[in-house]
Amino acid sequence: MSAEARLKELGLVLPPAPKPVATYVPCVQVGSLLYVSGHGPLRPDKTLVTGRVGSDLTEAQGKEAARVVGLAMLASLRNYLGSLDRVTRIVKTLGMVNSASDFLNHPQVINGFSDLMVEVFGEPGKGARSAVGMGPLPGNISVEVEAIFEIRD
Repeated sequence: MSAEARLKELGLVLPPAPKPVATYVPCVQVGSLLYVSGHGPLRPDKTLVTGRVGSDLTEAQGKEAARVVGLAMLASLRNYLGSLDRVTRIVKTLGMVNSASDFLNHPQVINGFSDLMVEVFGEPGKGARSAVGMGPLPGNISVEVEAIFEIRD
């Protein structure tokens, strides 16, 4: 089943593709690799999930925020590529969690993003990954993720 068909089957609603708020572009293509800038947890109503995981948000809320990031990134991918069916696989993910200093479950939070990629792309949605805790993220967003995808023409 294609990624676009899976998205529809899952009943997932993508937010509007986020617009850059600084000096960068959302996607840069080099050959068959698409580098996607860091995305935050942008909901369909254009609000953001904010707060530190482990103090303001629970681990489960952080994981849901990471899933919301995934939906925002899928919106950018579709906006750039025209169709998610052009994605061959995810190559690398860097997940950053705005976390309390004593919160240690960053990988479990970023699973919210990674699990969504597997739901949409199947096994090719699983790639290399880093999940780290950070001090404040821009605008106090709870999670930011950047990724590299392999794409086809």
